[in-house]
Amino acid sequence: MQRLIQAAVDRGASVIHIKAGDVLRARIDGKITKLSNQVFTEEDTLKIALQLIPSEKDRERFEEIRDYDTSWGLKGVGRFRINISRQRGSVMVIMRVIPLTIPSLEELSLPPALAEIAATEHGLVLVTGAVGTGKSTTQAAMIQWINANQKKHIITLEDPIEYLHSEDSSTVTQREVGVDTASFHSGLRAAMRQDPDVILIGEMRDRATIGTALRAAELGQLVISTLPTPTAYAAVNYMLAAFPEEEREMARIRLADTLQAVIAQRLLPRQDMDRQIPAVEILRVTGAVRDCILNLSPVEVVTGLMETGREAYGMQSFQQHLQELVQNGFVEYEVARTAAPSPSDFELAMQTLGGAIPDPTRGDVAL
Repeated sequence: MQRLIQAAVDRGASVIHIKAGDVLRARIDGKITKLSNQVFTEEDTLKIALQLIPSEKDRERFEEIRDYDTSWGLKGVGRFRINISRQRGSVMVIMRVIPLTIPSLEELSLPPALAEIAATEHGLVLVTGAVGTGKSTTQAAMIQWINANQKKHIITLEDPIEYLHSEDSSTVTQREVGVDTASFHSGLRAAMRQDPDVILIGEMRDRATIGTALRAAELGQLVISTLPTPTAYAAVNYMLAAFPEEEREMARIRLADTLQAVIAQRLLPRQDMDRQIPAVEILRVTGAVRDCILNLSPVEVVTGLMETGREAYGMQSFQQHLQELVQNGFVEYEVARTAAPSPSDFELAMQTLGGAIPDPTRGDVAL
């Protein structure tokens, strides 16, 4: 198993799939790729799953487990976020690869504004996007930037712990839900008594955690967390929807006062090398954006503020960044057009900029 995992990581795998009745497969450059001819038996996958479960008590009750999350490390290769589940009655293992070293914001090709956001003294910062879009890696890079550049006490609450942070200019306390604390909510309440400057919450799953995160931000901590929303402004509605209707207006006021920035991202294949590159939308909560949150302004208004606030505040819409990625030769035009919130608007914007637009009906380039 370790030999196969090593080979998958060497090939650039971001996720490894192991299930009974199938060969080893991995996601490489965003695509599921066959990596072996050996078909795993039910016994094979069961043995692998048991090796990956750290708790002897959990191994003993494995027959009762249907879904299980943990982390695992292979010396010299990396760490892995593990999900063990069952399909058609047999075991399946999904392993998300976490590199041994934490990449910097620059190495991830993230906009410079993320360093400015990481330097925020207090408030709430959200990193959003679908599963597998690199949210955890972006969070880790932001924490590493703080760790290297500021003298802070950073507390992370994760399920499971992914990247391992060593002490630099800051001190970092990493707590794993289910091992070091009972839940995100209880760990967050405890963190507020542990002299934190920065609190990272791996995921905000319920109203209690969201409410406590807002409270921590109100008390002067910088709180960084993730949400599964596809766009930056959608994160606002997602958080408000967690509250009952009678509490929503007060939650809106609190969110408008504490929210500092939302970073939404998705990963696209990079055409100049075998890797993916993030397309990033950045919303900074200026006075005008705060008014939009309070007044339930439509998303088009907020998008306009992001686009006009690029020079002054480092904000940008998805469409702006997609246009930039195409113009700089990082992403193919058709990939960016498909990923755009409105492909027709993206096409029109590129034509306005004088870019070369591939014409699928001609087989060449339309100017």
